[in-house]
Amino acid sequence: MPTVINRNDIANYIGHQAAPTEWHQINQQQINQFADCTLDHQFIHVDEEKAKATPFGSTIAHGFLSLSMLSHFAEEFSVIIDGFYMGLNAGFDKVRFLQPVTVNSRIRAHAKTLSIEEKKPGQYRISTEVTIEIEGIDTPALVAEWISVQMVK
Repeated sequence: MPTVINRNDIANYIGHQAAPTEWHQINQQQINQFADCTLDHQFIHVDEEKAKATPFGSTIAHGFLSLSMLSHFAEEFSVIIDGFYMGLNAGFDKVRFLQPVTVNSRIRAHAKTLSIEEKKPGQYRISTEVTIEIEGIDTPALVAEWISVQMVK
């Protein structure tokens, strides 16, 4: 569940570390569907036999598939300002892919609120550092600084 905060308490949530999200397993069907959506059918993602001969030993998720899972995970880690009625994705200040996610791996997100600024009346720019953890692996799949905008009444 997102954390709902009062506008008067925003300063208290800078540096807020959300609880880790629930785990999500990346399976071959999801990888194949992402390949179809993006038209990225590189063998390392979709050809299970050829991928066995790579250093990974199996297919791997697209880096952008792992990144796109932030939208799913945000439902659990977001800080939401009371009166919120709409959110917008404003992009990223930084994204680094550090470790491939092999098929059938489980991933989850860790998030820390870096800043919340009211840019215009009722429009808050939020910067969140997000790390995607791969179960059982020390190196994260990715680290990103995600920028979003919340429209608040």
